[in-house]
Amino acid sequence: MTLTAKITLHPELRIAQIDRRIYGSFIEHLGRAVYGGIYEPGHPTANADGFRQDVLELVRAANVPLVRYPGGNFVSGYNWLDGVGPRSARPRRLELAWRTIETNQVGVNEFAAWSKQAGAEPLMAVNLGTAGPEEARSLVEYCNFPDGSYWSDLRRSHGVAEPHNIKTWCLGNEMDGPWQICHKTAEEYGRVACETAKVMKWVDPSIELVACGSSGRGMPTFPDWERIVLEHTYEHVEYISLHTYYGNRDGNTLHFLAMSRDMDRFISTVANTCDLIGAKLRSKKKINLSFDEWNVWFHSNEADRQIEPWQEAPPQLEDIYTMEDALLVGCMLITLLKHADRVKIACLAQLVNVIAPIMTVKGGGSWRQTIYYPYMQAANFGQGAALDLHASSPLYHDTGFDAVPYFEGVATWDEAPGSLVVFAVNRNLGEPLALEGDARQFANYQVVEHLVLAHPDLKATNTLDHQPVVPRSSDSAQLVDGKLFATLPPASWNVIRMKKKAGD
Repeated sequence: MTLTAKITLHPELRIAQIDRRIYGSFIEHLGRAVYGGIYEPGHPTANADGFRQDVLELVRAANVPLVRYPGGNFVSGYNWLDGVGPRSARPRRLELAWRTIETNQVGVNEFAAWSKQAGAEPLMAVNLGTAGPEEARSLVEYCNFPDGSYWSDLRRSHGVAEPHNIKTWCLGNEMDGPWQICHKTAEEYGRVACETAKVMKWVDPSIELVACGSSGRGMPTFPDWERIVLEHTYEHVEYISLHTYYGNRDGNTLHFLAMSRDMDRFISTVANTCDLIGAKLRSKKKINLSFDEWNVWFHSNEADRQIEPWQEAPPQLEDIYTMEDALLVGCMLITLLKHADRVKIACLAQLVNVIAPIMTVKGGGSWRQTIYYPYMQAANFGQGAALDLHASSPLYHDTGFDAVPYFEGVATWDEAPGSLVVFAVNRNLGEPLALEGDARQFANYQVVEHLVLAHPDLKATNTLDHQPVVPRSSDSAQLVDGKLFATLPPASWNVIRMKKKAGD
């Protein structure tokens, strides 16, 4: 007997308008993300700025709207002045977060130029580890003030006449973590974040700020960290951050694919904590969420332990992703969209070479990892409003997450162009899942494409020379008399695209 999941597609099941920044990513001065990733002077495809055009093409194809920079753990020991001015005068530094040599050949101006070429806006992080309010407000002035002040004129002297107008900023990174340079208690961080936010906004009142939340739901200080930090910063910031990574360390794929449910709980707890503090402060303001680090990360852990310290751009955190990793990334994307009412920014961490959808060979080619495809398809097709599906699905039992549905899904509806998309994962590893949808409110639509990402070997990976895990078209989806029918293959990511019929 075929297992069946049922959904309802209805405009009144609208969750929220999707903020395009939910499809953001992340570039840190870590491993080969910058040097040998986005930047490689002398590469056959490099432009005059040293940026690899093959990488830029893949970033543009993924429709990446925002990229967080320059870290990450790196930022807590970073002096942004090291990365501006003549390259020949920039210092080589011992980079303590990842124990490498930082050449500073790429800095804020180069990254802003790359972002413009990529069609993305920067999400700039400031150092609240070894630095503080003075360095942060100076950086805002350098980046955003037009001219006639010390820091804006310094930027102009560096050949950048027009301000970068960076609108979103992170107040440090993972300051709750003992691994972080100049780790702080919640009280210590809350105070410095509040004062930093004030001076940054005095320089440019138009900017939006992200306070550091917990670096994971499993932190011993969670969610008390959020409570204390927000008591200090609530009226001065717009977002609080969340970070999470998952891995299939014990080989239990069904448990691994259920880990997006942990992400769901994380989001709900942080949102509730924000609202608690808002109520306590009697504020009319709502704090939204920036899930600015999320991904699968575990494959490279052992290799990273073998790396000799103090190299320039060694191959760090180079996870090679499998088919099952792409399924969890799909589930995590769906989870973010289900919380589009509160999650306004999210960053797949990271973008190139470092736990990344895009990989490169120094002096050679680049390719798409398995996780590239759900990320790219969501960013390209998931526009408009997110719709709850009111799904019912067969379940399986998991000791960590109790009853887990085989079907994981969400829809997006962009009313003006008449675009309706269902994103769905079938967690069942051995059987297809029949999908039945009540789509009477979209009876004037038709299926234009059903894309499937699946492979019989869940450990299959892509390489430069061999790409077995790629989307294919399926003809199983039909919308007939207001009813949607489709077959979701075992262990598959699915994108069912529907359009309003011409003339309707």
